[in-house]
Amino acid sequence: MDGMHDLGGKHGFGRVRYSLRAQTFHEPWEKRVNALYSLAVKLGIFNMDEYRHAIERMEPRHYLSASYYERSLTSLATLCVEKGILTQEELDRRAGGAFPLSSPSAPGRGNVATRETLKVGDKVTVKTDYVPGHVRMPGYIRGKSGVVVGVSPPYPFPDAHGHGIEAEDEPTYDVRFDSRDLWSDSADPAFVHVGVFESYLERAA
Repeated sequence: MDGMHDLGGKHGFGRVRYSLRAQTFHEPWEKRVNALYSLAVKLGIFNMDEYRHAIERMEPRHYLSASYYERSLTSLATLCVEKGILTQEELDRRAGGAFPLSSPSAPGRGNVATRETLKVGDKVTVKTDYVPGHVRMPGYIRGKSGVVVGVSPPYPFPDAHGHGIEAEDEPTYDVRFDSRDLWSDSADPAFVHVGVFESYLERAA
């Protein structure tokens, strides 16, 4: 889905702020949230693609203002409500007010029937698909061409896995792009590598 979460490659956000000495957790509740969502995945309550998609479905202003672990908490709470483990009313009561949840999900999709097996050295183009549900294709590579430089083992196809749809696992291809093809004259010369699922690619013309 094209949402506020897909910030990669967008202009106007300034330099990425980071610290080599940054703490993993800043408050005790962050550790609990991290442990709870990890436990939920281990118990099969939801999978990682469902978890990611629930974050993608957050209201845009909430997403931008939320911390990393607040996004995790929103995803965890949303999925627990959707799967009947707890209710919105229970959350509101414990929070002492309205507990924000993510928006309802749009439909997912299965594997693309016309996908092809690719190999290292193949020139490929990322399809210009606009998918309403979960997708792991960054917007900045849509319609762009690159070269396959590596192949990873098959993995659950996120467009289906994030929606409980049965689908075949797919390999991801390490595709090398020229930064100037991605952002024209707005980038320094460099190569950008992106892991791209098979269904997202086609051979370059």
